[in-house]
Amino acid sequence: MKTFTQALAGVAFLAVSVASQAYDPKATIADLDARLAKIGAPRIEGTDQAGDKTVGAIYFGSRKVNNNYDVVDAIRKAHGATATIFVRDGDEFVRVSTNVLTPEGKRGVGTQLARNAAYAALNKGEQFCGPIDVLGTAFDACYNPIKDAKGQVLGATYIGHKK
Repeated sequence: MKTFTQALAGVAFLAVSVASQAYDPKATIADLDARLAKIGAPRIEGTDQAGDKTVGAIYFGSRKVNNNYDVVDAIRKAHGATATIFVRDGDEFVRVSTNVLTPEGKRGVGTQLARNAAYAALNKGEQFCGPIDVLGTAFDACYNPIKDAKGQVLGATYIGHKK
């Protein structure tokens, strides 16, 4: 009986450890950014459609991420989190790759980041982590600016764990 109890305690500890790690917004955004960095350096080259908007085409290495969902979907699979890659378009940040769904059940490509605390931080080139509303749903979220080699903000990455 003692071995069974020890085994059960070990499984419970492991489950709690995995769950707490899986829902750590800073670890999740670090994973998203690492996956993108592994592909290559970010740059804007030309334009592309994002929903009904024409915005800059953001590349990591030779891979254009506009309308490409493999990285954001991998974050959902690995962490159970929503994820987005935004491109900067003037004063706005526009979703170009996302697993965030609109109320109609479609990917929120072409929608803009709300003018909130995350928006203010990104405009300063800073990270934001904290509670946020994303298209009407509450999340524990992190946003990181995507910067080029000169330090200019090209866009942003986002992850969110639903509250």
